[in-house]
Amino acid sequence: MNKVEILVIGRNPQIMETVLRLINQNENWNAVGALADEDAIELFHKHSFELVLLGGGIEETSEKKLRSLFNFQDPGITIIQHYGGGSGLLSSEIMEALDNKAKHNKPTIHFKDGI
Repeated sequence: MNKVEILVIGRNPQIMETVLRLINQNENWNAVGALADEDAIELFHKHSFELVLLGGGIEETSEKKLRSLFNFQDPGITIIQHYGGGSGLLSSEIMEALDNKAKHNKPTIHFKDGI
């Protein structure tokens, strides 16, 4: 099974270190972090992420720019906001986002002629 690739964007190096450590404790997830918009954009262009996690402290203009760019490059990307609240909340936010993504990516079966 491939690991879920997660891009974490934040502004505080200590918080980033903690968030990455908590995410990477899950054997099914692999997270990398970026503290600057340019680094986040470069990582997004070079890697295939299933989820982008935006941390607190990101300016509104930066958030809008990043969301717009990421959605343009990958319309199916899931972007979530995380403001803190501990490892349990972080894990549940990620699990919920991945579950929602899986539900929306299931193929739809169309029946013709009432079959």
